[in-house]
Amino acid sequence: MVARYETDFERQIARLAEGSRGRIGVYAVDLTTGREVGVLADQRFPMASTSKVAIAATYLAGVDAGKWSLTSEWRLPRPGGAYMPASRHISLMISKSCNDCTDAMLNAVGGPAAVNAWMQKAGIEGFTLSRDIKTLIREDGRSDPASSIDIRDSATPRAMGQLLAGIYQGRWLSDNSRRVLVDAMLETTTGKRRMRSVLPMSAMLAHKTGTLSRTASDIGIFHTPDGRAIAAAIYVTGQSPSMAVENGSRAQKLEARRLRDGRISTITDALYRGFGRAANDGRAWANAEYGGE
Repeated sequence: MVARYETDFERQIARLAEGSRGRIGVYAVDLTTGREVGVLADQRFPMASTSKVAIAATYLAGVDAGKWSLTSEWRLPRPGGAYMPASRHISLMISKSCNDCTDAMLNAVGGPAAVNAWMQKAGIEGFTLSRDIKTLIREDGRSDPASSIDIRDSATPRAMGQLLAGIYQGRWLSDNSRRVLVDAMLETTTGKRRMRSVLPMSAMLAHKTGTLSRTASDIGIFHTPDGRAIAAAIYVTGQSPSMAVENGSRAQKLEARRLRDGRISTITDALYRGFGRAANDGRAWANAEYGGE
């Protein structure tokens, strides 16, 4: 293990993100002071539905460029799928994590390659979108993200944290497009036991969750009691004793998910309290070797 910590706060995050039962990645940055904290912040994790933020941002950038509009209608990619305006697709793909809406938007922008190109143009490294959501779900479970890294449809926590920071700060989108995306994230109803389970209403959490086999995630913007915005990305894999549990009964699967959700909520609480204390511009990184099961 290689680590460098400068404060009790940073050491606490590293302890909470220890990976004895799987890999856990964390990145958070104070958008006022620039202070950062990270654990495996540059290691790849399955994005699952957190990739939907990048897909929505790519579409909204196209709106700003005049390629299409929020009232442009796109068909849900399923038999008998209805046409809906882009604004509705974006709202549902973020707030309700609608997979068909996501694939409609992904088709509209030109597929995964177009999203990757937009992220690269934005200067964000450590991001790869490879499949549509339908294919991703169909092929889910073929590898164990707790002990191995699949580059497909993966990102680093830092990449996703920087994506959120840039969206919030208006680096790439117009004020209206930024508002559309942030408003959808404010309305997210998924992940009740993750970030929003420990944050007060005053934190104004805008977030997006992700869930696949043996992995859970939550990325979002929240505010400290004095009004500073924090961009955070948390990715958790494993946590259950074995793959047998993950592939066992419904009760066992629910318990495994509960354990992952619990790690996200505990880390979020520590980030909120830690960043909420006196601000400074120190930096700390925890680069721990991941532990498989």
